[in-house]
Amino acid sequence: MKVQLETDELGLHERVLQHDPVAPSEVFRVFMDPILNILVRDLACDRWDAHDAAVEAVLAYLEQPDRYDPKKGRLLTYLAGAAKHRLVDHLRSAAAQARREQKFAELVELQARPPNERLEETVEARLAWERFEKRMKSEEDRQAFRLILQGKQPAERFAEVFGLTSLPRDAMEREVKRNRDRLMKLLERFRREGPDGNP
Repeated sequence: MKVQLETDELGLHERVLQHDPVAPSEVFRVFMDPILNILVRDLACDRWDAHDAAVEAVLAYLEQPDRYDPKKGRLLTYLAGAAKHRLVDHLRSAAAQARREQKFAELVELQARPPNERLEETVEARLAWERFEKRMKSEEDRQAFRLILQGKQPAERFAEVFGLTSLPRDAMEREVKRNRDRLMKLLERFRREGPDGNP
């Protein structure tokens, strides 16, 4: 069975090298689920986090298929390894982003301070939150950002907020990520501004 799998992979790789127009879609069909399963198993992440890394790895392979050397191992191993590197980079970036989000959450939250400082801080936090809320285009954006402040949430929670639950899983995850990234860019721009709203 293993020999047959390797033979099938080599045949598919040859078709990619020969620019067979059907080969790219077959690469996605054959490899996406196994790559996702490997990432979820080896990195203890969810499929939502793993999905983009897997897609990026497959696309990179399809753009430069000659970088894969069949003598060094199976194509699945090559693609899964590339996806792992991408996902680890993404998770490190996400951890840094979470730290930034926590700092912003601390700005919004009331901390235990003497009454006069607490009142001043409450007013400043409320003003900052009101300014930030005005940047968000809709109530859905505000609800989604509250989910972000609560920490890591499953894609389905964001899909409910944005009304995406009827989409196929892949499309839903893609749209959730696009909307979440858009909100985080908005937050980054807001954080770079001064109290008066100017950079």
